[in-house]
Amino acid sequence: MARLPGGRPPGDRHLVVSDPFGSLRAQLLEAAEALTGGPAALPEILTGIVDDVDHALREPVEIFPVCHHSPSSALAMVRRLREKRPTVIYLELCEDLGPLLSELRNCRLPVALQAFASELDGFPEEAAPLSVIAPITEASAEYQAIAYALETPGVELVLVDRSTDHIFQSSPASGPAPASGPAPAPGPALGPAASTGAAMAAGATGELHGDSVGLELGDLRPRFAELEEHLLRHGRVRHWSEWWDQYVEQPLAGADHATYRQVMVLIGSLFRRLTPHDTRLHAIDEDRERHMWTRIREHLAASGVDRADCLYVCGAFHAASRVPEAGSDPSAPDFIIPPPTGSKWLYGLIPSSHSAIEAQFELAPGSVSIAAATWEKALGRSGLTPYRLAGQKGGRKRAAKALPLPAVEPVAVTDQLTAYLGRPAELDGLDEEELRGWCVDIVRLARRNGYLASTADAIAVFETSILLAGMRGRARPTPYDFQDAAVTCIEKEVVPGRRDVRRLCEVLLGGDRIGQVGYAAMPPLARDVYDRLAPLGLNLEQRTVQRALLDVTGRPELAACSDLLWMLRYLLPDHAVRPIMGTRRLGEPTLQESWDLDLGRHQRTIIELGYEGVTVEQVLEQRLRRAAWGRESTAATALRAVEQSLVFLHSPRLTDDLGARAVDLLAGERTVDEAPTVLRRIRRLLAYFRTTAPALPPWCDRFVTEGYAHYCTLLPTAFVSEDTGVRQVGAMLGFLVSLETLALSLGCDRRQLELAVRQSHPHAPMKLALLWAAQHQLGLLPLAELRARIDALLDNPLVVPAFPQYVSGLVQALEAVPRLAPFVVETLSKAFGQLPDQVLLPWLPKLITTLRTHAAELVPVLTREAGRTFPGTLAELDSWTPPWDADGVPEKPPVGLGAAVALLAAYPAATDGVAELLGVAVDGVADLLAAYPAAGEAVAELMT
Repeated sequence: MARLPGGRPPGDRHLVVSDPFGSLRAQLLEAAEALTGGPAALPEILTGIVDDVDHALREPVEIFPVCHHSPSSALAMVRRLREKRPTVIYLELCEDLGPLLSELRNCRLPVALQAFASELDGFPEEAAPLSVIAPITEASAEYQAIAYALETPGVELVLVDRSTDHIFQSSPASGPAPASGPAPAPGPALGPAASTGAAMAAGATGELHGDSVGLELGDLRPRFAELEEHLLRHGRVRHWSEWWDQYVEQPLAGADHATYRQVMVLIGSLFRRLTPHDTRLHAIDEDRERHMWTRIREHLAASGVDRADCLYVCGAFHAASRVPEAGSDPSAPDFIIPPPTGSKWLYGLIPSSHSAIEAQFELAPGSVSIAAATWEKALGRSGLTPYRLAGQKGGRKRAAKALPLPAVEPVAVTDQLTAYLGRPAELDGLDEEELRGWCVDIVRLARRNGYLASTADAIAVFETSILLAGMRGRARPTPYDFQDAAVTCIEKEVVPGRRDVRRLCEVLLGGDRIGQVGYAAMPPLARDVYDRLAPLGLNLEQRTVQRALLDVTGRPELAACSDLLWMLRYLLPDHAVRPIMGTRRLGEPTLQESWDLDLGRHQRTIIELGYEGVTVEQVLEQRLRRAAWGRESTAATALRAVEQSLVFLHSPRLTDDLGARAVDLLAGERTVDEAPTVLRRIRRLLAYFRTTAPALPPWCDRFVTEGYAHYCTLLPTAFVSEDTGVRQVGAMLGFLVSLETLALSLGCDRRQLELAVRQSHPHAPMKLALLWAAQHQLGLLPLAELRARIDALLDNPLVVPAFPQYVSGLVQALEAVPRLAPFVVETLSKAFGQLPDQVLLPWLPKLITTLRTHAAELVPVLTREAGRTFPGTLAELDSWTPPWDADGVPEKPPVGLGAAVALLAAYPAATDGVAELLGVAVDGVADLLAAYPAAGEAVAELMT
């Protein structure tokens, strides 16, 4: 086939002269030679960027370079689509995100395409979950291309970038490195915040993307820090967004297609050639370009489409690619694309916002909002009608005009760069009406937010904006000049409200536009949530906090809404669903509730729940099972999962599975660090089952027996170990003593506990006091002997400084032996009465800090006991005799079982009450003791 000089078939619509950029190349070489003191690589760089532009223009598949969220790129895209009317568009976007694009019709932009994986295969488990987002705004070239392709019959949209799975395959933090070449960075065109793992922004809207990896189509920013600093300093701007707006956006807004294309490739080539070649980003870029061109050639070969009817939309950085695989020539080598892992990827749309995009990619605050305002203004000035998906929510309603297909005529590609680079910048004239409107509106907003602003401030902002623009070399003040002027003239170093003046300027120029995912584009779980909460009669899509009042007694149909809200309370962030009145505890149903619902601003979290299951109940069950069977799971976490399953799900099967898991975890534990939590939760669960079920579940019996044997085995070691605190030892004794009756009825041997106590020989004062309390409970240490030991400690001046630790140990013992409370009060009273002031006063601070550290939750028990022991009035104090005085009331002997049986026989109502608490039907004392032998012992202990 005969070819034109540029290597293009005769049927192509563009003609390329032999060397359209020869003159420009010669001028740049002369300039490089004139700079004798410049670097040796300068001629190569200057001529190389021209070669890159020439190479990109010679490609038969038209390359359309873009910059992300750039109004000039979007305008150029609209113009080119209406002129060229391509039938195939190749788009730089993850190839597995294609099915999501049609769902954009049901959303309000900006939104983000998301890929989410929690079930990993081929990646480290600690990396889960993996999440990738690609934000889409209306003022972006990629959205215009997507809307054109989806709304124009016969047009095919092909995504050619690496899949989300391949992104993490090349990340050393998430998966194995590639077989050859340097290890690339995690993901294509990552926002700087995402690549460092700090993609969270302040505020609710900044958190819409969470910690997902951000994909940015057309990432165009210098990767050479010195170059960016040089551009900002000589451009007299503060940040990169302002430099780009002044020197690229404004000049290219009205440029023709040839000029726009050549300038963008030139900029991309310059930044590419000044990127350090030893960086991992360089390897990432080349791998992506090989992948995309390989996919393009595969599609061309499979479809047989004319290359002149195709448009390749990519970042300007990649438009200047010179890798061997670049180009649509079938003879070019193909890139070997590795197969995806077995990870299960889920896809959906999540809401986004201008501030979230700025935070994700470290753009200047307000830059995306300013770009959106520039886009709207440019459309009104140019009269262009942008492409828009049918049914798209939000935005300005514009009907796309169907233009006739232009005639196919050869167009010679000429050098537009020489004229563009040679002429001075065209400065826009001052638009006084626009600037005046900004100044009046910002003063009005400032006064609403508490600033003492007046008409004089508006005049000052107007004049300062013009002054700053002149100092920065521009005739028309930009929004950035206006922001600086407003902050200088109005804020005056005082921020009376929650919004500063810079934020008010962003609101004035367009505000932080927040996207929304439509009902039809949500996963089944999110739609189910909205359907089940419909009886509340609230518009849950609003981005305001709404108050929901639930009268479960008067409207029983709201009970299902209450159950769902409590599950969402567990699964979602605190501010999404917040109870104002009402609680949901084990065995405590609520009759009236009040909720603050903010689901509109937490739509992302609800959508991501849909990636984990079909219903909220399924997700909650998976979370509970994951908590119980995780690597760091303990008996305490498993018991917590049991309690939550009873509170939220009412699933006996799940509860039994979690309880059995708790038994296995307790038997395998080698430490007692969580003994207090275990004791508190198993007591609560036992009390619940005793009042709601005819018998305890089998796993509860196993937990008590296993725990009894487990803690008896570890008790001697815990007493002497320095790593085990007194609180843990006290909780162990509390478990063994308080559940002893149930454990003995299930077949445990009390001699295990006695043997464990006899084998314990602690030396620390707190643990020694605990041991004395345990010996007293077992009958090995009478109260008289215990009192004698404490009195000996008080009489020994060498032990007095450590006496607070003995007291703390006795207080901890109240968990296991609550009847020692009077004795602890007696001990403290003796200490306060016998110790001299020179010993007591230095001793009190240490006593208080010791009790607060080791026994804060048990101090109220002592307070109540002291209130019962000491007289209530001052008049009674003179005649009051302490119970522990030698002349006081002697200690009561233990009450035998026979006395307890006689008491129950004398009071039939007490027998019926005990039987009702135990959940058994009996007729008299004999039947009660036959059905529940431990009842007599319990009554005897209470009488004691």
